[in-house]
Amino acid sequence: MTPADLREADLTAACAGLRVRGALHPGSEDGAPVGTGTLVLLGPDEPGFWPLFSFSPEYFDGRPDPLDRWSKRVISALAGDWGGEALFPSDGPPYAPFLTWALTSGRAWSSPVGMLVHDAAGLFISYRAAIALPVRLALPDAVNKPCGTCGQPCQTACPVGALAPGQAYDVARCKAHIASEAGRTCRTAGCLVRRACPVAKDFYRRPEQSAFHMRAFLGDAAP
Repeated sequence: MTPADLREADLTAACAGLRVRGALHPGSEDGAPVGTGTLVLLGPDEPGFWPLFSFSPEYFDGRPDPLDRWSKRVISALAGDWGGEALFPSDGPPYAPFLTWALTSGRAWSSPVGMLVHDAAGLFISYRAAIALPVRLALPDAVNKPCGTCGQPCQTACPVGALAPGQAYDVARCKAHIASEAGRTCRTAGCLVRRACPVAKDFYRRPEQSAFHMRAFLGDAAP
């Protein structure tokens, strides 16, 4: 049954450890399936998401990409219940334009260091999937970009300057630091830039979750 509104969708998603992190009415050029009335973006409900995922069959079965496979199982079922179609960032090429969808939703923006910042999730924002619904649900009022009233500690938080204002993200420098002994804190507790963001002080990842993502980033995603 299609949700009557985004609040109902959010409450239903929360039962699966997810939340609605944005929604939009896509146009013909937005890359959504034909006939989509509302595109609902779903992301983890931190910090409660990790215990749900880390006790899942996908986490323990030793096969590659456990989080992507968990997302497909759980969110595909949710999309079926809603009468919609699930779309995933990992599907492609061609890949769905999740970055564009996030910016169009009015709840995410480019941060001072380039990565997305979200009104509720801060720099920890991530999108596990989108669900394309055939109906046009009412969208919430616009919210303000949080960086305007923030001291922006993200600008100086990276110890090697891989993420800094006015420059492209230096992936090679970031990976080299994380893999080194000096980068142990980033590797085991999460990116210092993301953690510096004060937008969502109660929205955080557990250390074991951050370590999982860092292993994946470095090319070793095994739990």
